[in-house]
Amino acid sequence: MLVMTCLGVFKYRITVIPAFDFTSPPLLCQMDSHFEKDELKHQNGNSASFEDAPKYEFYDPSKESRWTRLGLSLESFKRAPGTTGGQVVAGSNISDIERIQADAPMLQQKMKPRHLQMIAVGGSIGTGLFVGSGSALHDGGPAGVLIAWILTGIMLINVTQALGEMAILYPVSGGFYTLAIRFLDPSFAFAMGWNYFLQWAIVLPLEITVAGFTVQYWGEDILPLAAWIAIFWLAITIVSIFGTLGFAEEEFWSSCLKLFVVVMFIFIGVICICGGGPSNGQYSHYTGGRFWHDPGPFANGFKGVCSVFVTAAFAFSGTELIGLAASETPNPRKTMPAAVKGTFWRITIIYVMSLIIIGLLVPYNEDRLIGGSGANASPFVIALDHAGIKGLNHFVNVTICISVLSIGLSCVYAGSRTLTAMGETGYAPRLFSYVDKSSRPLFSVILVLLFGALAYMKLATSGSTTFNWFVAVSGLSTLFSWLAICLCHIRFRRAWKVQGHSLEELPFQALGGAWGSWFGVVLIVIVLIAQFYIAIWPIGGMSDDPKEVAETFFQVYLAVPVMILFYIIGYAWKRTLPQRAHEIDLDTGRKSWLTVEEMREYRAERKRAPLYIRVYRILFTN
Repeated sequence: MLVMTCLGVFKYRITVIPAFDFTSPPLLCQMDSHFEKDELKHQNGNSASFEDAPKYEFYDPSKESRWTRLGLSLESFKRAPGTTGGQVVAGSNISDIERIQADAPMLQQKMKPRHLQMIAVGGSIGTGLFVGSGSALHDGGPAGVLIAWILTGIMLINVTQALGEMAILYPVSGGFYTLAIRFLDPSFAFAMGWNYFLQWAIVLPLEITVAGFTVQYWGEDILPLAAWIAIFWLAITIVSIFGTLGFAEEEFWSSCLKLFVVVMFIFIGVICICGGGPSNGQYSHYTGGRFWHDPGPFANGFKGVCSVFVTAAFAFSGTELIGLAASETPNPRKTMPAAVKGTFWRITIIYVMSLIIIGLLVPYNEDRLIGGSGANASPFVIALDHAGIKGLNHFVNVTICISVLSIGLSCVYAGSRTLTAMGETGYAPRLFSYVDKSSRPLFSVILVLLFGALAYMKLATSGSTTFNWFVAVSGLSTLFSWLAICLCHIRFRRAWKVQGHSLEELPFQALGGAWGSWFGVVLIVIVLIAQFYIAIWPIGGMSDDPKEVAETFFQVYLAVPVMILFYIIGYAWKRTLPQRAHEIDLDTGRKSWLTVEEMREYRAERKRAPLYIRVYRILFTN
């Protein structure tokens, strides 16, 4: 197996490591002595050409100062002169290794395995679970919430499996947006990319506002909401200065905190359900499934279940960030499988278990779930308040604040990376393809951060209405992105087969294969149909006022006509159609060139590992 990555190989010749030569170091760059001689001749006035001169030059960030690498010097804001070539390339059937290394994102590979794994496991845990689950419980009841979250979770497992298979093979800038251009249709990718960017750009002020309301749990007279918005906006801006590393480190530690709090809540919840709560609380006696009988498992019947799906999708949104982050990790083949499989454990343990506990501790007709905001409407805080456990409600509220900031940083990360990829592919102004020496897509980050000012619209009644329409524009964008990932995978598998490749060449194979992606497509379409049904016949019945009916419909379903409009614009601009399977480019950006024989040898070697290691790999890695 060839494993090759060299940082800063301005004047170095690349040495090929033979397949599965585990005695050789994984990274190897050797200086050519002939080149040194030629350079000396040139310095002595000899005009002989450099016959060994490399065809490509790479940027070496290690030659910069520490302050530049951290993004804290004026030098760090200058444009990066080139790619670092920092992605590992695997395989022995490569004719031009330097060309493949040069065919890499401008973003540097700063993320470590622990960063990617925690982004996958805890990165998207935020207001969707801690706060949004309250409104979902009120509208759908405990059974409705479980049905919606489990179906959305199954859908997402197929999405992440498909994304992992493609991102390991093609760790390209922009992730699934760039792959949609190649495997689907540039016009559809244009529409999906701008919708995805708007989704995160608009969620940023939403999260900042939620953070302000969350802090007001301790008192509305501490600071006005406008001041809290400014504080949280500034905090997100400061962390964004540190670029990829700042986002990755913040996500790692905040995810650790969120996971700890959720697991702690599950244990405390089980004790309270069994009647082990404090004597001064509501759970000092056995509760069991009382709230499933009174008021019942479903709040609004079938409509209630349908209404919860978008909340579930919002809670899971951000999981696809691992596809964007793959381009900023040096070896996705090593780190991505663990991140993909971590999604399954997050869905089963974190989401499903915590929501079961919530449904057993909080009735769906709880007063604070109706019309509440921030922590006041969080079923996690409500349950701990009812339990009478002093201090824990405040601890959970602090966690909600940190989670909100974490999702805000995810907004900046995802929005800026997608906008940069659109700039690189010509679907956004070239200005946004600018990447500085600290690996920040500078102008893309600035534009996303500017959207944070929209949070102030919530301070005025008329501004709040306008802001709600902004949110409606991106309401279903997550579903469109997941749909694009599944369709990309289906088209990729078809092109891979038509062009004579074997599935054995793939370093990671999606659990359900193409059929899993088809299953994901079907579930996403069902959710879109359910939302269409709720948009026309909302909970409480259709209004007699046609204007109100239209307003209700478009606040739920506005993202669909916006997506269609963007597609029309993209098609009118580029006049492109999908390529046939045999015409699809399967080589550009590819970093795994392993043959069937090499993969068989690799898998045979891993099968010889002890049983406990093989079980661990099946459950948690590759």
